[in-house]
Amino acid sequence: MTQHAAGGDGLQLFARYAYPPNLRGFCGPDDHQALLQYGASGVTDPGLARLAQAFAGPLPYLTVMAEATGIADPFDRRLVEAYWVGNPILDRVTVGAFGSVLDERFRRQMGGGWGFFEEAIPAGSVPHHSFHVFAVYPWVGLLRGEQAEPLVVLDRCRIRWGTVLESAGETAVVRSRPLEWDGKRLHLGDGQAEVVRQATDGLRFIDPLRPGDLVSLHWDWVCDRLDRRSLGYLQRYTSRHLDMVNERLAHPGPAMAMG
Repeated sequence: MTQHAAGGDGLQLFARYAYPPNLRGFCGPDDHQALLQYGASGVTDPGLARLAQAFAGPLPYLTVMAEATGIADPFDRRLVEAYWVGNPILDRVTVGAFGSVLDERFRRQMGGGWGFFEEAIPAGSVPHHSFHVFAVYPWVGLLRGEQAEPLVVLDRCRIRWGTVLESAGETAVVRSRPLEWDGKRLHLGDGQAEVVRQATDGLRFIDPLRPGDLVSLHWDWVCDRLDRRSLGYLQRYTSRHLDMVNERLAHPGPAMAMG
């Protein structure tokens, strides 16, 4: 049965954030046009559920949070928001449960890098997308195998936040803080203006932007508007995992990939 989501349900929110990397072939099934059309139409049906379940990267994180909270649907909006943006659900997942799901999902893929990666599990990590980018990507070859510089991949793959400066047609100018590397540490630089997409071929995920809007970004796409609460969580968990790879790991993946 087709359902039109009022205000966006969990699968709709998932589609918004999953589309930009899927468009580039990073994760999920080879059907980015369907993902775009679902997100733009606001329609949720079994087809969208099948698409979402084929994303092997986010699913273990959503599942471990569902088990920790007793929420039956791993694509419940609360869990999807926790993974991509952040909310207090993240801190309800125990180290043991998180370690088990990471072992089951990624050990074989990481091969010899697993031992180094294991350092991150008890170092304050939670099932947030920034953990996946900063702690998992370097060990599964997603930085070494790309033509782009590793720093560019880390910066674009993470969920960023910014303030809209201008909005016109299918693009917008947003000020955001880029990820920088000083040879030893990853950190956020000063705000810079960048041109991003808010629509393509007339298809968009959210209403046209206005100057002053706070937004979330994935690659070069605007995924959602943020309120102050959501912005605070996104900043908090991004900082948490940056601090982890900068200060608490003997073998930080980003440093080893870029060094």
